[in-house]
Amino acid sequence: MVNCVVRNWQGEDAGQAELDLKVANEENAAHIVHRALRRQMNNARQGTASSKTRAEVRGGGRKPWRQKGTGRARAGSSRSPLWRGGGVIFGPKPRSYATKMNRKERRLALRTAFTSRTEDLVVVEDFGDNLSRPKTKDLLEAMGRWGVAAGSKTLLILADKHDTIYLSARNVEKLKLILASNLNVYDLLAADQIVVTQSAIAKIQEVYSD
Repeated sequence: MVNCVVRNWQGEDAGQAELDLKVANEENAAHIVHRALRRQMNNARQGTASSKTRAEVRGGGRKPWRQKGTGRARAGSSRSPLWRGGGVIFGPKPRSYATKMNRKERRLALRTAFTSRTEDLVVVEDFGDNLSRPKTKDLLEAMGRWGVAAGSKTLLILADKHDTIYLSARNVEKLKLILASNLNVYDLLAADQIVVTQSAIAKIQEVYSD
């Protein structure tokens, strides 16, 4: 169980939040998180790279010169991989990079990755009501009061979609906003600091507790 200090809109301590998630043991933690990260990155690949073999390149049906008597090496097609403009030997073809991983392992890796970032975790009270209208400046000032370093890669986790917060955060460089139900290993590991609302902590506890 991890206890986190909750900060209000002004950056003052406003209580405690508990996070109790089942994580992988210390021996296997790095391995299972690495597998989940590799799976996510592999599944993001399109796999659409494609090159043409000598059979697919346009032209080359005519024999360039007769077989014997010219003094040159024999050639049957100008689209040979040895020729300029010819086909490609063992070139890339469309393929799937999808990597499988059991659902229980994926969720265990996600919980482990999230718990490993508790030192960089900033828990705040729900602040949607403090933004009467979309205002990037107000959000940045609040993040400064919470102790988020300016210019750092920050992940902001909300329990539910909030239009005002989204509009205030979308133009901030190096700030990514996601919902608690859409957590992923890559974003958790890539961020320098993680800001999560109190309701998002409760939702993470509810959704990923098993």
